[in-house]
Amino acid sequence: MRILIKNGRVIDPENKIDDVRDILIVDGKISDVAKNIQAKSDQVIDAKGKIVMPGIVDMHVHLREPGREDKETIASGTAAAIKGGVTSVLAMPNTNPAIDSAENIALLKTIIDKTAKCNVFISAAITEGRQGKKLTGIATFKKNGVAAITDDGSSVDDDALMLEAFKKAKEQKLLVICHSEDKQLSAKGVVNAGFTATRLGLRGISSESEYKRIARDIELAAKAKAAVHIAHVSCKESVELIAKAKKKSIAITAETAPHYFSLTDEATLSYDANMKMNPPLRGAEDVLAVKEGLKSGIINAIASDHAPHTENEKDIEFERAEFGVVGLETILAVSITELVDAGILGWADLAEKLCLNPAKILGLNKGTLSKGADADIIIVDPAKEWVVAENSLISKSKNSAFLGMRLKGVVEHTICRGAVWNS
Repeated sequence: MRILIKNGRVIDPENKIDDVRDILIVDGKISDVAKNIQAKSDQVIDAKGKIVMPGIVDMHVHLREPGREDKETIASGTAAAIKGGVTSVLAMPNTNPAIDSAENIALLKTIIDKTAKCNVFISAAITEGRQGKKLTGIATFKKNGVAAITDDGSSVDDDALMLEAFKKAKEQKLLVICHSEDKQLSAKGVVNAGFTATRLGLRGISSESEYKRIARDIELAAKAKAAVHIAHVSCKESVELIAKAKKKSIAITAETAPHYFSLTDEATLSYDANMKMNPPLRGAEDVLAVKEGLKSGIINAIASDHAPHTENEKDIEFERAEFGVVGLETILAVSITELVDAGILGWADLAEKLCLNPAKILGLNKGTLSKGADADIIIVDPAKEWVVAENSLISKSKNSAFLGMRLKGVVEHTICRGAVWNS
């Protein structure tokens, strides 16, 4: 199969391309990127006026299968990914059973092989059952195809256990992804601590619960001389700590999610549980710090933290509702609207944060348009607007923080390993 993409503005930060080019795909691989390619092809896609960039590598996705197929499945989640321009996802291990053993990794691989519509990479748990008490068989994970380890949704409280995890991960050249939360400090809160929480009459979650645990995780990673990746950065103190660690040449990377650079905790004043996530939406100063962190490179990546929940888990009292929002279908459009259109990031910068950097952090051969690379490519109309609506989302769950919002940027074609999906 030969596919020719013509006349698009090709954005490829790995190869420092930002120019009108053609791309030739042959049998699922990128064969050539050049001006005015004249080659026989089975399909021609005219991308004039469109952005052509690598498929998004979303390094923080909850696909819920096995165990909670009522919320999402590998099939439905990866279909949502394709629609949003995401061609590779890292699946989090907080499933039922947790991905904490070779057997459960094999189970997940079987489901992926049968039903996934995009590339799905696997993260495994740090501790058995994600209970924070006993380490998993980290030494066996790399050979079983695991890309990272994390107890995402929970932080490992035991310092000695976490240090040992870093040491074992370093031996195996596995990335440790930290959900940095001290639950003694977050103390069963549900919204950002401060004036908004007081107005709502709800228990607050302090920034301290996040940044103090980040400080701990940085210290342990440095002691083990291991790489550490900080998930879903939400507050200014966290950005400052990560910046200091980078200046000390500690092997640290970080991600944030679109809701942390586009919404403040005032969005929770409606008591809409679709604004409830962990960490919570923070204040205006925090949003500004996250944006500055992205602009300066302190924050390396943007990930969706796609966390689907059923209607009966969200359409209830705010205190009782589950934490988390879906984001695979909006990650690109929110980033275009809030970062590119606002002049905070250029297109090459955005492609770095969404595509190239996540792939590099995870050690994946993705995120580029290099010759010979897998043809994971998206074609985007950057000016086209759309309104996020429940009936437009194809994720099984509809708990988006952006319902009713008008966004810019529509993915017209997603090409994954050479297979073309049209919007």
